Amino acid sequence: MQISNEILLSGQSSIYSLFLAQVRRNKKAKALEYMGSIWTYDELNIEVQKFASILSDRGIKEGDRVAIISENRPEYIVSKLACALLGAIIACQNWRLSISELEHCLKIVDPKLLLISERYSETLSKLGKREPQAINFDREYSKLIKSSSLKELPLNIDPESGLIILYTSGTTGLPKGALISHRAEIARMCALRLDSKIDEEDSFVAWAPMFHMASTDQVLGALISGSTVIVIDGFKPDKILDAASRYKLGWLVMLPGSIKPIIEYLKTNKPKLKSIACVGAMADLVPRKELIELTKLLDAPYLNSFGSTETGLPPASAALIQPGSPDYSLSKRVSSMCEVKIVDENGMEVEDGVPGELAIRGPTVFSGYWNSPKTNKSDFFGGWFRMGDMFCRNPDGTIDFVDRAKYMIKSGGENIYPAEIERVLLSDTRISDAVVIKKADEKWGEIPVALIAPQDTTLKASDIETLCRANLASYKRPQEVYFIGLSDFPRSTTGKIQRHEIENWLKNDTLIDKILF
Repeated sequence: MQISNEILLSGQSSIYSLFLAQVRRNKKAKALEYMGSIWTYDELNIEVQKFASILSDRGIKEGDRVAIISENRPEYIVSKLACALLGAIIACQNWRLSISELEHCLKIVDPKLLLISERYSETLSKLGKREPQAINFDREYSKLIKSSSLKELPLNIDPESGLIILYTSGTTGLPKGALISHRAEIARMCALRLDSKIDEEDSFVAWAPMFHMASTDQVLGALISGSTVIVIDGFKPDKILDAASRYKLGWLVMLPGSIKPIIEYLKTNKPKLKSIACVGAMADLVPRKELIELTKLLDAPYLNSFGSTETGLPPASAALIQPGSPDYSLSKRVSSMCEVKIVDENGMEVEDGVPGELAIRGPTVFSGYWNSPKTNKSDFFGGWFRMGDMFCRNPDGTIDFVDRAKYMIKSGGENIYPAEIERVLLSDTRISDAVVIKKADEKWGEIPVALIAPQDTTLKASDIETLCRANLASYKRPQEVYFIGLSDFPRSTTGKIQRHEIENWLKNDTLIDKILF
């Protein structure tokens, strides 16, 4: 049977076309809330169309890259949707990066236009004359919108076209640009809502940086579902929980570094909250005590997820840890929106219980790293994407996270996974947080070193030794233990401890400045 172009076109949807469907469905519904101001779906769409016209007049067309450096604000969302309408690709820059890192990120995508807020205007001046023309949100945006008129723009974007570029860490330390298509973004919304039973009307609080998948995927997913997005400029427990008291929420994003402040705020202020479908992420990295306490206080299950910028919440977004459960399992159910297999270095599937690299395929998977053919060739094989994460498969089909492949410590011929040691350390209520890193060693090649933020200041290295002796094989036990302050852990915007910075402390002999006792 020959399929006509008309039939093929009828099966295509883009992010903007689905957003427009929601506009037509309920123009007066709340789309955005920010600092007390409300945008209905109709109002947001008018602004999106106007800004798309402005971008078009600046020469932006399908396939062009538009870079953005900004805090969370409505203009960020307008920009994403306007680029989606034009078929342009918006490259979301991490404002926490150094100037040289930002220059690298801009260079690899070669943007035609830069969107920037006044907060980061100094950054723009440091980037040099090589960078593209720019629109300043605070100085120009409102004037441009007021003077702009609506014009008809074609709406025929292929779902496989690039939508957005989010950056992820590379093996060299420099970020890679992950290209996410309209197809993948739509599928990511479906994955969360199918796996976590999130309803159409469930709102989303966008406090995590919009250059990160935790906000990007869910903001766009909420808007093509017809729900409300509450925009917050950064991690502010009072603002986040105020939104939770006024809106029925779907997934309340909580990342490891944000959980403790939320717990303290809940204990002190006791806000009356509406229902929350699920909370949290990356349960493997959260101390058990905090996870139990948070879910009790919010009366919401914890999302036992494992995903990445490249895949969205799959492969593991289908398991929920029930509120206050002390005996929960960290085993993960595979998402309904993907296929997975666990493979060895040759791409052959391993047996149950044997650590291997997780490979995934499905509609949420990204389209490859921008301008990185060598990396794409090594990370994709036979229609599968190798995630760089080590997992074990259980007989019941669930999967257990072992560690990032690049964090693996090779000591005396044995493979040691830091995450396994960290889980033992975090099981002790006397420990607030902990990280295990590798250190070069003449005898063993590499050895595990533990850095611990104590909850109890009476904690001693001998206590750690006793704990590890009871729970770990001898070769897995940390050879060195250091106690540092919780605030001294270098973290990413998502709360993850940045291991490479700590490894540099060891190399440069600067760790001594951090040691408590």
